[in-house]
Amino acid sequence: MNSEAIKIFVGCDPNNCDLEQMMVLDYSVRKHTQHPVEIIWMQLSHDPESPWYTNQATGEGWHTEKWATPFSGFRWAIPESCNFQGRAIYMDADVVVLCDIAELWAHPKAEDAIVIAKGGKNSARLCTCVWDCEKAKQYLPALKDIQANPDGHKKLMQLLKDKPELVQPYQDSYNNIDGEGLAAEQIKILHYSDMGTQFSHKYSLPRLEASGQKHWFDGKIMPHPRQDLTELFDQYYNEALAAGYRPENYKVEPFGDFSKATQINYHGNKVTRPEDEKSWFTRSIDSLKSKLKKKSFSLDD
Repeated sequence: MNSEAIKIFVGCDPNNCDLEQMMVLDYSVRKHTQHPVEIIWMQLSHDPESPWYTNQATGEGWHTEKWATPFSGFRWAIPESCNFQGRAIYMDADVVVLCDIAELWAHPKAEDAIVIAKGGKNSARLCTCVWDCEKAKQYLPALKDIQANPDGHKKLMQLLKDKPELVQPYQDSYNNIDGEGLAAEQIKILHYSDMGTQFSHKYSLPRLEASGQKHWFDGKIMPHPRQDLTELFDQYYNEALAAGYRPENYKVEPFGDFSKATQINYHGNKVTRPEDEKSWFTRSIDSLKSKLKKKSFSLDD
């Protein structure tokens, strides 16, 4: 590997809801690597020159109304933002890196693949992935066209469903979703993905409430089922503070209101909210639905 900086694009909220997540992610990346790293925080912007620009009043730039998060579609803009050159890592903000990020950066890739991600025959999760920016050029629409289409994110996920050879799978521990039955020491990158059980809520929610602000997630908040992973996040949070990192160092001028899909009926994932916690009736209905429909291709938001 040469001395080129590892580029990491991170999707995060534009109104300072995710400061604690940003701090822990930043610290965790740098704790485990000696390689130069450049982190690009992807946040909705009022600047027409920014790749994250949106004007919700005029309909210019990104259309976010169908997104589950404030940054769902941004991952598709990364190759063009890199001038279709080299590699780039994408991550959601709710991630703790527990290995040398250079391992993922240098992961082998099949000739046909445009992205290295958690995936397989029936799924693709791009919430932590590595783009081959040059390869992606022939498959991705121009940035302005992706921005203008409210269904752009969904359609590009459909592209991967139709052409699974475009995804080079890596081992699951590089995008471990809320534990997935692994011991903490077996996890390379922890994605605390369930938006209702995120470790950072106990820090961010009181901070936001004190300033009269609400978090962008409007669903039910509940404890994470893995106490060991909760303690691991707290460890990294406190280590970051001791090393001179501060949540306020990641603050930006708040963007203000933007459209986003509600998460009031959000049900998390099977890791944090297993089937046996559902009622018999709910499990029966889910089972019947599963039998009546074809095997679907699972995609992350």
